[in-house]
Amino acid sequence: MLAYAAVCYFRRVFDSRSDDPEADGRIATSLARRALEVAGDDPGTIANAATVLAYFGEDIGAMIALVDRALVLNPSFARGWYICGVLKRWAGQPEVAIAHFEAALRLSPRARIGCAVGGIGGALFFSRRFDEAVAKLLVAIQEDPSMPDQYRYLAACYAHMGRLHEARAMIKRLQTITPHVMPLLMTSRKAEDRELLLSGLRLASGEAT
Repeated sequence: MLAYAAVCYFRRVFDSRSDDPEADGRIATSLARRALEVAGDDPGTIANAATVLAYFGEDIGAMIALVDRALVLNPSFARGWYICGVLKRWAGQPEVAIAHFEAALRLSPRARIGCAVGGIGGALFFSRRFDEAVAKLLVAIQEDPSMPDQYRYLAACYAHMGRLHEARAMIKRLQTITPHVMPLLMTSRKAEDRELLLSGLRLASGEAT
């Protein structure tokens, strides 16, 4: 329960719906640390807590190691492979991330695909494979139109491709979900990845030419 509570506070910030990101971040990290203290060998608790702590700035390598442990405990844990893909993408390893997202889809083919396909789209974006990223992100948005990051990646893709009309249309769709065009926290540990997203969003928002 502690890990799920931590995820709830994390999602408020991640989905750009928090009125006080700093306070929600403190609560989330406190809950996640407490969850790890009592997690034992429960892979779900370990993976969820690691996601929260990684998002709020804990050492990404250490958090990936925790999720790797969860996958050793349960190699068929589809959500664990998804989470590991997320953390690998944040760590600047998009190709490894794609492989992990694909593993999650193989292990849980009947699950809603939006998150995993969106994860692949984001990883393709950071690999500068913008055409492929667009195709995946459009599927993710159709599956779940409530996820702000999918719109951000798609807008940035279009901007870097020179398709500014479509980029600005995507920003308008993003603004129906959240007033925050830029993420409340940047998850990418590599400066060039952060700049790729931010420069694309600036272009899409008309802040640069």
